[in-house]
Amino acid sequence: MSLLKTKDSPVTKIITTHRNADFDAFASLVAASLIYPDATAVVPRAINANVRAFMSIHKDIFDYVDRSSVVAESIERLIVVDTADWSRLGLLSGLKKRTDLSIDVWDHHEGGDIDATWICQEPVGATVTLLVRRLKELRKIITPIQATLMLSGLYEDTGNLSFSSCTPEDAYAAGWLLDRKADLSLVAKFLRPAYGEKQKDVLFEMLKNTSRMKVNGYSVSISRIQVEGHVNNLALVVRMYRDIVNVDAAFGLFESQQKNGRTKCMLIGRSDHDGLDVGNLMKSLGGGGHPGAGSAMLTGVNPETVEQMIVDLIEGNQQSSVQISDLMSFPVFSVPSDTTMADVAKILRSRGCTGLPVVDDEELKGIISRRDFRKIRRESQLSSPVKAFMSTNVVTIQPGKSPIQAARVMVRHDIGRLPVVEEGKLIGIITRSDAMTYFYDLLPD
Repeated sequence: MSLLKTKDSPVTKIITTHRNADFDAFASLVAASLIYPDATAVVPRAINANVRAFMSIHKDIFDYVDRSSVVAESIERLIVVDTADWSRLGLLSGLKKRTDLSIDVWDHHEGGDIDATWICQEPVGATVTLLVRRLKELRKIITPIQATLMLSGLYEDTGNLSFSSCTPEDAYAAGWLLDRKADLSLVAKFLRPAYGEKQKDVLFEMLKNTSRMKVNGYSVSISRIQVEGHVNNLALVVRMYRDIVNVDAAFGLFESQQKNGRTKCMLIGRSDHDGLDVGNLMKSLGGGGHPGAGSAMLTGVNPETVEQMIVDLIEGNQQSSVQISDLMSFPVFSVPSDTTMADVAKILRSRGCTGLPVVDDEELKGIISRRDFRKIRRESQLSSPVKAFMSTNVVTIQPGKSPIQAARVMVRHDIGRLPVVEEGKLIGIITRSDAMTYFYDLLPD
């Protein structure tokens, strides 16, 4: 599916944000529109319910287009707010293949794989705080409803300036927005999430399955329950659950069955302890968040393993107790770059493997696999060195990463093995089966 050219006219510059956009994401989108007045604001299809309600009421005030109305050839510049991860941009993630694209990123989360041309990424409480700073520098005039929206985003991500991730700059930004007539009563109305019968039922089930434990000095509770259909505001339920059971950190593991029979797990965490960073913990599981709040979506996963992983991460000071170095195979059988293709073919047959690393002086030069033999057109080419046919754009991983991170990299790049490299030297190799066996209930007993 192509992206990014509206049906009416070509679009050369867009501003966008992550799927399941919250108030900070949408507020940052609007703030960026003031900073980049010649760019088109593009909203994702998936938006939080309270944000959608705000947008519905004020749809004639804010200028944006839906992501489904745009297609990709004419885009020249991309401005991304409130994320630095391609995976969170949905269909727009296809733009990562473009080498001619100019990209600006505004984000308050750490990490990310977007290779931006220009980036503003600082550890403040909300992304909109960074954009407010720029609005002040540019002496931009904003309307009361714009100020209200931006304050909603700031308050949502900082817990009304109460989260440990909140900084003095967030408070200064809030003061500046209030000085621009931000309406606190309206902020409170839209930040008050819905709590209905479905949410009550989920909370009661969580409380019936309550368990408390001490992990690395923290009081922790993990509640695992089955849910049917879509339930809004599970994050609110987990927050209420944490307050009721009175622990440093609470985790809700919500299981549901997909049509293909696989298990989907939504993991949501809330922490009230400065030393227990839920956001970093969720990053190890492929998700993200803030020190006090985070989430991750896992498909085809063994729920019991996820529970143990949470405990392992907390016990390991936010680093998985099981790392790539624990699962990788070593030493690694490799071939030098001057090995002939004929010899490589014999080695692959005798060892029963589908690929081999190519190494010179302990340095990884490339990967040769069975599929690379398709490049051979004449029998005489079998006497050519492997360096003429090997893949040099090799995806690698570090030994300290977690198995689930390895699995995600292999799935993303459609590869079956990952060389493990430390300080430029090949020290091991991990296969998709290695990672899946540990984390996923996909292989037969």
